[in-house]
Amino acid sequence: MIINSLLDTDLYKFTMMQVVLHQFPGAQVEYRYKCRNPGMNVARYADQIREELSRLCELRFEEEELAYLRSMRFIKSDFVDFLGLFRLNEKYLTLTTEASGEIGITIRGPWLHTILFEIPVLAIVNEVYFRNEQPTPDFAEGRRRLGAKIDLLHGPGLEELRIADYGTRRRFSRVWHEEVLRTLKERLGTGSDGQFAGTSNVLYAMKFDLTPLGTVAHEYLQACQALGPRLRDSQVFGFERWAREYRGDLGIALSDVYGFDAFLRDFDMYFCKLFDGARHDSGDPFQWGERLLAHYRKNRVDPHTKTLIFSDSLTVPRTIELYRRFHGRCQLAFGIGTNLTNDLGYEPLQIVIKMVRCNGQPVAKLSDTPAKNMCDDEKYLAYLRQVFQIAQPA
Repeated sequence: MIINSLLDTDLYKFTMMQVVLHQFPGAQVEYRYKCRNPGMNVARYADQIREELSRLCELRFEEEELAYLRSMRFIKSDFVDFLGLFRLNEKYLTLTTEASGEIGITIRGPWLHTILFEIPVLAIVNEVYFRNEQPTPDFAEGRRRLGAKIDLLHGPGLEELRIADYGTRRRFSRVWHEEVLRTLKERLGTGSDGQFAGTSNVLYAMKFDLTPLGTVAHEYLQACQALGPRLRDSQVFGFERWAREYRGDLGIALSDVYGFDAFLRDFDMYFCKLFDGARHDSGDPFQWGERLLAHYRKNRVDPHTKTLIFSDSLTVPRTIELYRRFHGRCQLAFGIGTNLTNDLGYEPLQIVIKMVRCNGQPVAKLSDTPAKNMCDDEKYLAYLRQVFQIAQPA
């Protein structure tokens, strides 16, 4: 069984799910799967994926897991009580195969009851694919590559550089993910003197005594396009509803749902002061960082008090470059995903599951990396660009 705990997912799924329970319990959504690698032919393993998905839908939260969630300062008791009754329902999920060799996955139903599907479903597709394509994986090569990354992080002048694991959804396997985390904890150290900040994976944060990390994902602000009073105000609506829920906690804003220009227009002095920082997930990270620091200064906010989080397809060398550019100018955090948990010498699957509808209305993000956009309604995309004053990509 690939997934054996409902905690084997990213923390931001729970932080968003709590907002859904308290503020949008009636929202209906649709998610769709996409593989960005051509010709991977995952469809040949569809039956194995279906079997694992059925097992996923049999899981319930254990008392120990609920107690761990309840111990987090920002998780409310009524939400944990709800999770005590929760399970994923297979009726909300459809898996199809296509002649091209691709699979199609659609998740459709109440947001509250479907939000936890994304991460374990992606982890299942990854592990089923790789256990068939690489039945005798070269873990020795994976260890060599991981060791080389750690050696780089031990370089001079990098003592304060801290990285986090964001790699659950695209990991090579559950067993390899666990080994990576144990190695990082042992060789980088944790706590104030260590270089390993923690993991987005809640189960492994609990299991290995690591800090669970995460705030919000694109789907939250996308859904606000349908849930807010006016499309142009949907980003502001999302920020305000988040602040209403967490009262200053979990204060990292996602900056690329409508492109960075639109983010800066909405992220005014009030939000600059209210939120602890912002996360980069598309576009040039160096330009993004420079512009955000200038935006803070323009709004009379000291950048040294704010955190810039970088999480877009990071490698360790790129992380070191970013650290050297911005160290001492602000607070920094780095989330590394696939390059930590699926770097054994094989081409990783570039797979995603994105929200495409909420309450029957198309929703989308207009990323600073256009290839990351995912919407089945071109007219809506054009309208969204017009509303948020975003140029059509070349």
